[in-house]
Amino acid sequence: MSKFSLDVLQRRVFPFATSQDQDVILGAAFGEDVALTRVGDDIVASHVDPIVGAIGNIGWLAVHVACNDIAASGIPPRWILLLVLVPHMEDEELLEQIMNDAKRAADEINVSIIGGHTGYSTNLTRPLVAVTSLGTASGRTPVRTTGARVGDHVLVTRGVALEGTAILAEDFADVALHLGLSSEELEEASSIMGEVSVVKEALLLADNGATAMHDVTRGGLMETLLEIAYLSDVGIEIETTRLPIRSIVKRFAEAFQFDPLRMISSGTLAVTIPPESTAVVEDLLTRANIEFAFVGTVTDGNGVRVFSNGTAIHHTEIRCEEDELARMWSLYPRN
Repeated sequence: MSKFSLDVLQRRVFPFATSQDQDVILGAAFGEDVALTRVGDDIVASHVDPIVGAIGNIGWLAVHVACNDIAASGIPPRWILLLVLVPHMEDEELLEQIMNDAKRAADEINVSIIGGHTGYSTNLTRPLVAVTSLGTASGRTPVRTTGARVGDHVLVTRGVALEGTAILAEDFADVALHLGLSSEELEEASSIMGEVSVVKEALLLADNGATAMHDVTRGGLMETLLEIAYLSDVGIEIETTRLPIRSIVKRFAEAFQFDPLRMISSGTLAVTIPPESTAVVEDLLTRANIEFAFVGTVTDGNGVRVFSNGTAIHHTEIRCEEDELARMWSLYPRN
């Protein structure tokens, strides 16, 4: 599944997603993954995300992905609403498995399933799960994608292309084996899925100076950085030798011929940190045993410059409609 392009969103979606309600602090906006609404003396952050690009562990993944977006605003997720659609009325065991997996994920990050909807549709070829996540700021200042400032350092947590690699190992195992990957490599890649939650590190970084923060989903790290640059009206420069790309991800990228920088990567955060906060952040992440790397800086200008072997490629085009996992689904359709 891919998003519509920025042009389509601006013409066909955002004009109809407006509000005159004075308690809507942040409504529908490109690149901002939460809505912020004033309720009494508090602020509620809300977000909805569908999962159709995975089959294995889809309920577990859907809960974590939606809650990641709330946490990336610096607000702890508290409640979720769950929509589950399966292809056929007879898919009761599949429905139960999805619900069980969703409950397991909710327990892991201490959120409550407070409602939702379940059903079936013969127009589906695989299950669809959508989660609405909500949380209260409780005095915290939300972190916006618009907050990156010139001079900030760019930090990436855990690694690049994590979720996409794990999904390929789980849902495209036959293709992976055909392309020369081993059963051991499939097992190693599948294990990455256990790292998909960013709630812990997102809240830690929000409390310690993060100026902008975005979880890396469709479009990968490249799209995430382009959105931060676009919304913050800055440029971003990164060095490829600093990017945390695991060897198993490299092997899958070579076999499937995908670009790790444009592969969905829930489990990864892209964060901008002021220079005076980098030492504290580095110490906190190290003590929390969270893998990270400072990969570049925020500059004047626009777009993202990627430096590699002494040369730079300047990326400026927002391409939220593209993602390497979506391309894999088109190349290797699943039944």
